[in-house]
Amino acid sequence: MDASEAMNATPSGFDAAMGFRTVRATRDEVVLEYVVDERHLQAYGIVHGGVHCAAVEGACSTGAGLDALAHGRAVVGVENHTSFIRAVRAGRVRVTATPITRGRRSQVWEATARNDAGEIIATGRVRLLCLEPGSALAGETVATK
Repeated sequence: MDASEAMNATPSGFDAAMGFRTVRATRDEVVLEYVVDERHLQAYGIVHGGVHCAAVEGACSTGAGLDALAHGRAVVGVENHTSFIRAVRAGRVRVTATPITRGRRSQVWEATARNDAGEIIATGRVRLLCLEPGSALAGETVATK
């Protein structure tokens, strides 16, 4: 089931602030994109590496979260390794994330960000911890819906 329509219906938080839009969101693949604008640029006029990290983590976490939810769990990212391959100043960036492994206790997802020409601009891998309902996370109890 593709959850992208529901996700885009009520954008909020960091993803909304960064202008990230979900193109596709399933347990097996997540695609998000954003159009580069002033909020994404660092002092040299190229997209800040943190934006690439955030987009990679957002795509990977969404997929892992959808998979975990199907099993009555939640996830939280514990590691993000993002490499910057090619600088980008303008245009649309599309990030595609797919799972490497999905276990009961952890998941690992990888993502590739591409520019309008289809060139790779960043790659990343995110490791996520699967949380059982009732687990504590940042002072609150994890509940799944």
